[in-house]
Amino acid sequence: MMDWKEKLGAAFGVPVTADSEPAAATDAPAEAGDAAAQQHQQVVHVMLDRKGRHGKQATLVTDLVCDDAALLDLARELKQLCGVGGSARGGEILIQGDQRDKVITHLRQKGFKVK
Repeated sequence: MMDWKEKLGAAFGVPVTADSEPAAATDAPAEAGDAAAQQHQQVVHVMLDRKGRHGKQATLVTDLVCDDAALLDLARELKQLCGVGGSARGGEILIQGDQRDKVITHLRQKGFKVK
């Protein structure tokens, strides 16, 4: 008789181990951690955005894979460098105004790959 775990594993083609532990994924992505530790592995996109801001410009830094504390620290550095306000949440940093040149230069100095 098959229990629910075996049926679920058979339905999705996932091997189920004998104990209650799930099978380890072989190609699991890197864990989200310190942004400094993953600088050379990730590609960060910097773009200018005007949508939803009544025509005002904002610089967006997207595709950051890090925890919230590292994201806030990086956002703080960028805001101080540019002398403007902004916010950080969900792997994105928003900097007020067209600050692409300063942001790209700073991120490259820190070791990020920037597009």
